[in-house]
Amino acid sequence: QVQLRESGGGSVQAGGSLRLSCAESASGYTDYSAYCMGWFRQVPGKEREGVATIDHDGTTTYADSVKGRFTISKDNAKRILYLQMDSLKPEDTAMYYCARHRYPYATCGNNIATMTIQPYNSWGQGTQVTVSS
Repeated sequence: QVQLRESGGGSVQAGGSLRLSCAESASGYTDYSAYCMGWFRQVPGKEREGVATIDHDGTTTYADSVKGRFTISKDNAKRILYLQMDSLKPEDTAMYYCARHRYPYATCGNNIATMTIQPYNSWGQGTQVTVSS
């Protein structure tokens, strides 16, 4: 069983930065490096949307709304996924979740706009990001 735990959320003013972390723990061995990992966000009343993904080979994909401002990365040895968020805007305010794809070596896909949450079967509890103007 895989558990994901996000941290690093908080309240910042527009233009500020935050770095989210997502630590994985698992009962039994899993090859952390083999999985597509992603960051998603959700605001009340709206569907959860993809923000950024990173494939097992390190390929990254971003939503158009965050391109150039957010950076996804991971440390396979520490089993931690990161999301560096710079130049934050009030519209970035949301609950942010990390997730792991259900299949090893499956591609995340290269179009976040059409990405769905169904392929992801392990989720964290979320961390709130609030950006004030």
